[in-house]
Amino acid sequence: MPIDAAAVVLREDNTLYGKRVEVLDSSSGSHLGHVFPDGPEPTGLRYCINSNTLLFVLQDGELPEIVLEYQREHGK
Repeated sequence: MPIDAAAVVLREDNTLYGKRVEVLDSSSGSHLGHVFPDGPEPTGLRYCINSNTLLFVLQDGELPEIVLEYQREHGK
């Protein structure tokens, strides 16, 4: 889940392997990966996101400085 829904853009992509959703960085338009509708329940979604674009934070953990900086810059 993105730290901010506005941080990513979802775009339908029907090239190559059928229906999927491309995930793009909303600032640069960089390709981050895809979401496929053939995943397990309860969502039925399968995420194929470039691992270099991920930052894992514990659910109740302290946010890393890069996240805090993003929030400050975007008025969050």
